[in-house]
Amino acid sequence: MRMESEYRVPSVAIHAHVFARLVASSTRANGMPGSRRAFVPQPVADQSPAQLRAYIDGNDAISARPFMQEVLEGLTLPLTEEDMKGVTFERTSPRLLEPDMEENLHRRFLENDWTDKLPIVLPTEERVAAMLTGTSHAAGEVVGRLRPAEYREFWEFTVEQAAVNAVMAGADPRYFPTILALLASCLSARHSSTTSIASMVVVNGPVRGEIGMNSGMGALGPYNHANATIGRAYGLASQNLQGGSVPGLSYMGDMGNNFAYTSVVFAENEERSPWEPYHVQQGFDKDASTATIFKGIWSLISTWGVRETWRERAKYMFGALESRGGAVMLLDPIVAHEFCDREGFVTKDKLAQWVYDNVRKPAREYWDNFQVQIFLAPMATSGIEPFASYLKAAADELIPMFLRDDVHVVVVGGETQPHWSIVSAITSRSPAGGVEVGKTVSIDEWR
Repeated sequence: MRMESEYRVPSVAIHAHVFARLVASSTRANGMPGSRRAFVPQPVADQSPAQLRAYIDGNDAISARPFMQEVLEGLTLPLTEEDMKGVTFERTSPRLLEPDMEENLHRRFLENDWTDKLPIVLPTEERVAAMLTGTSHAAGEVVGRLRPAEYREFWEFTVEQAAVNAVMAGADPRYFPTILALLASCLSARHSSTTSIASMVVVNGPVRGEIGMNSGMGALGPYNHANATIGRAYGLASQNLQGGSVPGLSYMGDMGNNFAYTSVVFAENEERSPWEPYHVQQGFDKDASTATIFKGIWSLISTWGVRETWRERAKYMFGALESRGGAVMLLDPIVAHEFCDREGFVTKDKLAQWVYDNVRKPAREYWDNFQVQIFLAPMATSGIEPFASYLKAAADELIPMFLRDDVHVVVVGGETQPHWSIVSAITSRSPAGGVEVGKTVSIDEWR
């Protein structure tokens, strides 16, 4: 679209057929519904040259016309008047729905994709007004802007609109400043990536105790009202205040991600940790209340204990993650003290440095990765370090799996066993399409 709209160069975008609805939606959202396109069958990756050639010699996977005819006509035929019209958008929506029976309203929310397909609390005026008592900010104040992917348009939203979704999630007004802080980050919890990524939120500071968040036993599970409903509100608001999140239309996660239901919201166990809290590492005062959003949560690998062979196990565990992003180590306090007191990692930074220094892959294996080839190879060929040097490395040369600032340590758990996990995540220094991630935001600003 940019080649045509900015440079006036005739272009035909080629897509896999499973993206047809998304392409139509995205081009319309960007004001070019008539942009030229052609479609090949899916899959494209890991196909032989003969199979790919058959796609080109065959018919377009959507129109059923000869594929090359679609391409040639797109490059040579002039744009029609209809193509040049562009589109306009009506961004306003009614503040209230017409009164109806409760059963009908629940059905309407469900059928309009305004829910996560679980039952909700209907956001009546009275309930929304009660939620607004949780903040000193005006109902009409703009909180931020959200979008599911960088190629989609931003949608702006207000405190009241955020409150509507907080009510739907079943949240308490005391949780509302934390929910607003997450939404003000402008990082959506409903990403459209085909990788099915979700978000994870770590809360620090006095707010943890003030609203009864769980940082101990079962903190990542379904056992705490604040943890669960803050995360659910973040997700519901993300999908509703960014223009939707509908599979095949504005959400393309291949398998989906169960972490997305509550965005894995929990508090760090600061009291039982041997190290300074995560938000202090990020430059905040210990008495400040913050939330940190990690984007790109794909998987979680777990083990227990810091036994004699922990280094070998850790290398295997980290090695199973994606090199494109980063990693968050979630350590039960027992494990944190073992690392600190017995292994000599007196700060989180020293442990993260060990990971950077020791978790490495042969260059051949590092580059033989779909995500790395898509996102990091272009940076390497453009001369951006350290990826440019990685690309020049010999096939068997060991190179770091992660950038140093992409390894994080958080203490959480109830000390029923020496449990620790590693979560894959795209973090603050990662190449993420210009979107700032791994971001620590102030909750106090939204009280």
